[in-house]
Amino acid sequence: MTALRAISLLGATLTMGLVSGAFVLYAHAVMPGLKKTDDRTFVTAFGSIDRAIINPWFMAGGFLGALVFTFAAVFAHLGRDALPWIVAALVLYGIAFVITIAVNVPLNDALKAATDPSFAAVREKFDEARWAGWNVVRAVTSTAAFACLAWALVVHGRSMP
Repeated sequence: MTALRAISLLGATLTMGLVSGAFVLYAHAVMPGLKKTDDRTFVTAFGSIDRAIINPWFMAGGFLGALVFTFAAVFAHLGRDALPWIVAALVLYGIAFVITIAVNVPLNDALKAATDPSFAAVREKFDEARWAGWNVVRAVTSTAAFACLAWALVVHGRSMP
C-alpha cells in the first residue's frame, strides 16, 4: 500500500504540473500571441492548435491523467496526513476541469465547426476574451492544485517511517 500511495501521489503531482503548465502557457504566450494576429490567422491557427492538443499524450499525460491520479491519490491516502492537501487539489482541479468542459471546449468546437466565410465573424463569435479569461481561472486553479500536491508530497514524506 505504501508504494501505491507514493505512485498515485507522484503521478498526480506530475500530471497536474503538466496540465497546469499547458493552461499557463496558453495564458502567457498562446492567447496573447494570437491576439495580435489578423482574423484569418487567429481562426486558422487556433483551430490547428486545438486539433493538435487533442492527442493521447495530452489527454492521458495531463488533462485526464491529473484527474485520475488525483482521485487515486485521495483513495490511497484515506486517513493519512496528506489527505486534506490532496482533496484540496482535487477540488481545485475539478473547477478547472469543469470550466474546460463547460466553457473552453464548446468555444473551441464552435470555432472549428464555423461555416461563416468571414474570419472576422467567426473570431467575434468565438469570444476570445471570454475564452482567455476562463483560461486564466483554469491556470490559477490548476497551479494551486499543483502546489497542494507538491505540499502533499512533503507531508507524505514526513509521515514515512
